[in-house]
Amino acid sequence: MKNNQFANYTPTFETQIKELKAMKFYIDAETNLTFLLEQSLDKVFLDYQTARSKHQKYHSLLATDSTSVDDFFTMKNELTPTIFYNIALQLLEFEVGIDFKIDDPFTAMTKIQLPSIEIINSVDDFWSAWYLLLTTHTKNGQVFTDLLANKGYFVSFYEDAKPLFFNGKAQPVFDTTKLIREVVYVEAPLDTDHDGQRDLLKTEILRPTVTSGFKVPVLYTASPYNQGTNDEAEVMHNVDIPLAEKPVTDLSEADITSTYQEPELPNPRPVLSETTETEQTFSREFSYTLNDYMLARGFAIVYAAGIGTRESDGIRTCGSVEETVSTVAIIEWLTGQRQAFTNKLNNRAIKATWSNGNVAMTGKSYLGTLATAAATTGVSGLKTIISEAAISSWYDYYRENGLVVAPAACQGEDADVLAELCLSRKKDAADYTTIQNYFSEVMDKLAIGQDRESGNYNQFWDERNYLNQVQNIKANIIMVHGLNDWNVKPRQVEQLWQALRPSPVVKKLFLHQGKHIYINNFRSLDFTDMMNLWLSNQLYAVENGAETLIPNVTMQDNLNAETWHTFDDWADPDSPVQSYHFHQDKLTQSVTSDEHQSVTFKDDLPDDIFNAYVTNNNLWEHDLISTKETNMAENRVQLVTDSFTERLFLSGSAHVKLSVSAGQTKGLISCMLIDYGEANRLNEMPTVLGRKALDTGFHWREDDLVEFTKSATSTPWKMISKGHINLQNRTNRYQNDSVLPGTFNTIEFDLQPTAYQVEKGHRLGLVIYATDFGMTLRNNDSDIYTINLANSRLKVPYQPVTTLF
Repeated sequence: MKNNQFANYTPTFETQIKELKAMKFYIDAETNLTFLLEQSLDKVFLDYQTARSKHQKYHSLLATDSTSVDDFFTMKNELTPTIFYNIALQLLEFEVGIDFKIDDPFTAMTKIQLPSIEIINSVDDFWSAWYLLLTTHTKNGQVFTDLLANKGYFVSFYEDAKPLFFNGKAQPVFDTTKLIREVVYVEAPLDTDHDGQRDLLKTEILRPTVTSGFKVPVLYTASPYNQGTNDEAEVMHNVDIPLAEKPVTDLSEADITSTYQEPELPNPRPVLSETTETEQTFSREFSYTLNDYMLARGFAIVYAAGIGTRESDGIRTCGSVEETVSTVAIIEWLTGQRQAFTNKLNNRAIKATWSNGNVAMTGKSYLGTLATAAATTGVSGLKTIISEAAISSWYDYYRENGLVVAPAACQGEDADVLAELCLSRKKDAADYTTIQNYFSEVMDKLAIGQDRESGNYNQFWDERNYLNQVQNIKANIIMVHGLNDWNVKPRQVEQLWQALRPSPVVKKLFLHQGKHIYINNFRSLDFTDMMNLWLSNQLYAVENGAETLIPNVTMQDNLNAETWHTFDDWADPDSPVQSYHFHQDKLTQSVTSDEHQSVTFKDDLPDDIFNAYVTNNNLWEHDLISTKETNMAENRVQLVTDSFTERLFLSGSAHVKLSVSAGQTKGLISCMLIDYGEANRLNEMPTVLGRKALDTGFHWREDDLVEFTKSATSTPWKMISKGHINLQNRTNRYQNDSVLPGTFNTIEFDLQPTAYQVEKGHRLGLVIYATDFGMTLRNNDSDIYTINLANSRLKVPYQPVTTLF
C-alpha cells in the first residue's frame, strides 16, 4: 500500500505540547523515554482494562527481533528510534514480516510513505514523535487518533463536551448515543404548488447534545432522494426513434437567454407563537458517512429534500431556479434570515439557536449539484461547499452539441423523468391528490421546455446553467470528480473549474480514476482528514493552514495503484497541444498529401445485431473499439498513432475537427479517444478491502474500506474520452444549420476532458462513428458518412511525463 497524506499539519512544538495536554496524553516532569512510552501505551490499549491484561497485550508485540514489548519494559532498555517505530507500526496495524522487517522499520515506512522522526534522544524528541504518530494513518487508512476514538478513547470527554482540535482537526468528543434528532419546516419564498401559501420544507436535523452553551456549525446536504423516490413510476423516454431533421434557424444568444421572472408570492405566514422545542423526530436519515464522521466532532448535520418531496410543500422542477431557492431557504434559516415552524398547521415558529451561522454543503451528484446551485446565489453564511460529481449545467447532463445524450446507464431519462422520480409527495396519497393535476400540467410544460425533439440549448436549459451565476460565488469550493464518470461527465467539473479562474474564492479539485462514487473511504488518500482540516478551518476558524496544505489539484494516477499526484492546475488552456493529421487508418504528425482522400462508414446494422447491441451496450462498445474484425467494422473509422517512445500525460480536452458529409439532410457524429496497448489497468469501481471496516466514531456508524486495484487480467485498450455532435449544430448548440447530402461541412467539438497517462509503447486511437448505443438516440437508420482525411484534425493536450512527475 501507499499512504498519500496531505492533511498532516505541523504546528510549533509548544502548540504540540499544548494539544497533547488537551488530549490527555502529555506527562510532565518525566525524563525516562522508555517510561514515557509505557505510560503512553497504557492509554492506547483501551480494550484491556487492567494492568495484567495490558501486559498480556504487550507480550504479543515485538520491540526487537527477540524481545517482546512486555520484556522490553521489564528490562528497562533504552528506547531507540528503531524500537519506537517497530512498536508504532504495530499500533498502526502493520504486520511484522508482512508489511515491515523488525530490524528495519524505516525501509517499509519510506515505501509506504509514512512520516517518522529519525532521532529520539530527548523528552522533546519523544513527544514530537508521539504527536506525529497520533496524526499518522493506519494500515486501514484512518488516522491513529481515529482508531483510538473507535475504541472509546474520547468517552471521558463526553460529560462536558466542547470542540477539541488536534493537529488542526476536530476530534470526536461528542456522544453519538445522545444525539438530538428533530424536524422543522422552513418557509421558502416560493409557492410552487400554487396553493396560495408559501412552501414549507421538511428539514431533518442531527446535532450533538451541547452542555456548555456554545453554538455549532452545520453541514447541510440538500438531497431530493432523502424522503424516498418513485422508482415504480419511473418511465423512460423511447430512444429507439429517428434523429429529427431540424428546421434551419438563425438565433442570437439573446434568443436563448433565460427570461425567468420572479413570481408574485403570498405573504409569509404570521407567527402566532414561538418555541425552542420541536414536535417531530425521525429514526434514520439517508446519510452520508462524511457527515456521520463530522457529527461526532462537533458539527450539526442537516438534511432537506426540498420542494415537492414527502412532507414538504411544492413540486419538483429539476434544476430550476425554484429548486435553488428551495435549497437556499434552509441556509437562510440556519443563519437567522428566515422563518421555520415546528409543524405545518399552527404557525409555531422556531429558531436555529444552536447554529453558529457557519454552513457548509456536502454531497454527490444531485446533492452536490444543489450545493453548487446554492453557492451561485452568494447566500450569506454559506462558507464552503464540497461538491462531488456535481452538475454545473443541466444541458450538458442530458444534451450535447444539439443532441439528446443520456447519462451512462440512464438511456431515456430526462429532466421530466427525474422530476417525477423525486416527487416523493406521491407517497402520501391524500397529500398527492392536492397537487396531482397541477403537477401534471407542469410536467407537460417541462417536457416542452426540455425539447427532446431538437436537443438544442434554449431558455429552459439556460435557466438551469449555474455557470451563468459563477461570478456571485462567495463560498470556497472543494470539487471532486471521477475521470471515468459517464453519468455526470467530467465536463461538468471542468467547466466550473475554468469559470472560477478569475474568482478570488479558494478552490480545490480532486480527480480520481473512478466512476460516479464517493472517495471518503479510500485507504490510499486522506480525503476525510483533509475535509476535517478544511471544515475545521472554514466553519470553526481554526488556523491550521488548510488553504495551503490541501493541494490545488489532487489527481489519481491511472497507471499505478494507490498513487496520487498534486498540481497547481488542470486543463490549463495554455498547456501544450499536439496536432494529428488523418491518413488511411492512421493518425500522424505529417500532413496528408492527397487532399481528396476520404473514408466512409455507415450507421445501420442487421436487425439481429442492432437488437443485440441495444440489450448489451458493453458488447457494442467492445466491437466498436476492437482492432479486430467485428460487426462494427463498417460502422466506424478507426485511426491510430504509431507506438509512443515515451510516456505521455493528457490534461484537458481533446479537440476534433472533421470535414464530413452525410447521405441524408441530418446526421450525428460521435468520437472516442482510445488508449491501445495491452495492460493490467485500474478497475473503474473500487475494490472492497473490508466490509464496515471504517468506524466514524465510537459505537457509531461504519463504512466500507475500499481502494482502486488493478485488474487481474490485461485488456488491449481503454476508452479515455468521448464526445458527440449533431451535424446541424456545427455553428453552436442552439442554431440549426442545413445539411445537404453529399456536401462536406466542417464540424469542431471537444471530447470530454481527462487527466490520463498513455504508457510508453502504447498507441492513441480515434474512433469515429455515429450512433452511440449507450447515450444517443439509436434508430437503425440507413446513412453513409464520409470523412475527408486531408481536412480533418485531432488536437490532444499532452506532454511527456518527465516534465511533470
